[in-house]
Amino acid sequence: MNHFTYGPLTPGLAFLMSCTGACLGLLCSARAQATTGAVRARWLALAALSLGGTGIWVMHFIAMLGFSIPGRQVRYDIPLTLASMALSVLVVGIGLALAIGGGSRNSTLLAGGAITGTGVGGMHYLGMAAMKTSQPITYDPRIVALSLVVAIIAATAALWAALHVRGVKATVAAVPVMGLAVTGMHYIGMYAMRAGETAPGSRALEHVHGTEPTQFFAPMITGISLVTLIILVIVAIWPDVEQMADDRDFDMRVNRLTGPHPGA
Repeated sequence: MNHFTYGPLTPGLAFLMSCTGACLGLLCSARAQATTGAVRARWLALAALSLGGTGIWVMHFIAMLGFSIPGRQVRYDIPLTLASMALSVLVVGIGLALAIGGGSRNSTLLAGGAITGTGVGGMHYLGMAAMKTSQPITYDPRIVALSLVVAIIAATAALWAALHVRGVKATVAAVPVMGLAVTGMHYIGMYAMRAGETAPGSRALEHVHGTEPTQFFAPMITGISLVTLIILVIVAIWPDVEQMADDRDFDMRVNRLTGPHPGA
């Protein structure tokens, strides 16, 4: 198997997209914490789409563009691939909602990290199940377990960062760490793969059904990248957390000045 068919291009782009999704996820999470009700729900949805969609799912399948088995066909099952994307966004959204809704409680942070990490690992292996090849694929269960542990640790760290990281310097420092953790989990999971370990008397599949990677992933990655750009524009034009706090303080002072006075 070759995980780096195009050299450093695919892992480099995967890491870059993971960092982009992590950065937007942190910015949206900060705004979710500063709001309530329906507005918070919308920011949480954007954070889940950024981190789960761009930071995790797009990273995974950009990295998979560099995967090949010399002399064998590699195709992808579209429904399973889309299901892996939905799972990634869903579990990240649940984890963020638990962590932010629970304030600074360690119990909710750990629960959110466990759910999110397990879901991210599930997304990875569901995405791998979508891969169809003429060569039978097996997994080393010990490395699979290690990848899930890394996913849970990375998810917990990401949720902690979503709760506590503020300011440009802190975000710049946290984003590459998050990107490295996510891409690291991916390649640990890929290292668990074994191709060609067939049982006695079995043989590789002769025909592979599915879609060529470039035929499906190129438009999907392009579409999600455009969604990421839209989220970036929304974040850029929306007031940051400090401005939102200043606006709330101003509104409170105005309400005190213009509200009903005793004896009026």
